[in-house]
Amino acid sequence: MQAINRVAKNTGILYVRMAITVFISLYATRVLLATLGVEDFGLFNVVGGAIAMLTFLNTAMAAATQRFISYAQGAGDYQRLKTIFNVSIVLHFSIAIIILLILEGVGYFLFNGILTIPGARLTAAKIVFHFMVASTFFTIISVPYDAVINAHENMLLFAILGIIESILKLGIAFYVSYSTFDKLATYGGLMAGLSTFLFLLRFIFCHKYYTECQIGITKYYSKPLFKEMTKFAGWSFLGSSTSMLAGYGQVIVINMFFGPLVNAAHGIGQQVSGQLGAFAGTMLKALNPIIAKSEGAGNRSLMLKASMMGSKVSFFLLMLFYIPVMIEMPYIFKLWLKQVPEYAVIFCQLVLIRTLIEQLYNTLIATIAAVGNIRKFQIYSSILNLFPLIISYILFLFHLPAYSIFVVFIVYSIINGIIVLYFAKSDCDLSIAFYLRNVVSRSAISFSVVFLLSLIPYFFIKNIVFQLFLVIAISTISFLIVVWYIGFTEDERVRVGAVFKNVLRKVGIINKIIANQ
Repeated sequence: MQAINRVAKNTGILYVRMAITVFISLYATRVLLATLGVEDFGLFNVVGGAIAMLTFLNTAMAAATQRFISYAQGAGDYQRLKTIFNVSIVLHFSIAIIILLILEGVGYFLFNGILTIPGARLTAAKIVFHFMVASTFFTIISVPYDAVINAHENMLLFAILGIIESILKLGIAFYVSYSTFDKLATYGGLMAGLSTFLFLLRFIFCHKYYTECQIGITKYYSKPLFKEMTKFAGWSFLGSSTSMLAGYGQVIVINMFFGPLVNAAHGIGQQVSGQLGAFAGTMLKALNPIIAKSEGAGNRSLMLKASMMGSKVSFFLLMLFYIPVMIEMPYIFKLWLKQVPEYAVIFCQLVLIRTLIEQLYNTLIATIAAVGNIRKFQIYSSILNLFPLIISYILFLFHLPAYSIFVVFIVYSIINGIIVLYFAKSDCDLSIAFYLRNVVSRSAISFSVVFLLSLIPYFFIKNIVFQLFLVIAISTISFLIVVWYIGFTEDERVRVGAVFKNVLRKVGIINKIIANQ
């Protein structure tokens, strides 16, 4: 129960952050699209979009390093933490150099025959790409610091950094709108500068407040640990990098067949799914340390319970936001954007469906990583990651519509989920039958019931504003009832109720303190 309360507290902090950052980020996108125009916005999504992919890579790699730190904390081996940190610094600095060289090499081929870029914008696109490469270096070497912060479950710092990042992004968007320089190149440079600034904030905080963050490569170096972490990080990097390439590959394939205007629609879809998906991502960030610490302490039963509950709750959190957004997306986009790119609505709806499916097994990936036997799992995942791009390329050769690529990736996510379940059973002793019955079935039934009920106003109410209000109201009310009685088991209702009562008790204490002042 203590672990659940800690997860609830950390998740609450992160949700406060999300409540602030989501609206700032979405408004910044509106300003940026109006400033750059559809074509330049699409170009940035093609050339500078790798920065967003690298953010995902950074998160995945940080989770791998955090596994070692949390495992050592769970085992009570605090002296080992300094060694883990220093080995991680060496490891990720080496990875950063290698990736930097690879990207510069790949850039030559991208700008000479692969990407479709208007000649007048080629120079600006190249400038953005080089800024992205520089940003990549700082993104990767910040991994050890992200891992330390997450292992210490300092979600308040994550919240503060997230708010700072969102505010600065909005400031950059406004600055670019008034800049007399090339707007695309200026935006790329400022975004790269933001990545560097955020790295420096993490660096200063960690070295000041966490004792394990002491750089002493020769003093704390351990060859056996370096081999172990290199092996683990290498397999994690294989899976993460191929997944990143698959994501960025979508951008390139769409650009090759449809050009930067359709890339703009893809960028909008990714922006919406990224912001809404972050609500479930906060749950995973808060849960990962508990999963690794439980395995480190030898409590696999708690690890599996936390993982299954995390899968279900993260799905429900997304479902709460996704259902009204999916139904009313055309109207929402008209309110949000001055100019809605073609395909933006269908792209976004399909991406949201894929994200929902992946929530059902994302925490199981953290469970497999906590156990540590990831070689076969990462090999299978890496091979699978490449197939959607190949299939999509073939489909586009036969002139299928642009949204076909997202349908292919939905099928990929389902197959990937089957692979995750297989390895969770073989490596972590997960009962697949119990998982399908308790997590997948309850989640699918809950979603279907709430979605169908929320569709009713869409067919019978003609006033679009009143229709939006009713869809949100019905989806929220039915969500609370259906998830409580169908989504959760009786035991889970008791646990969730206890956490909720504990939160209310603490809020009551805070209110009394404020009232007495």
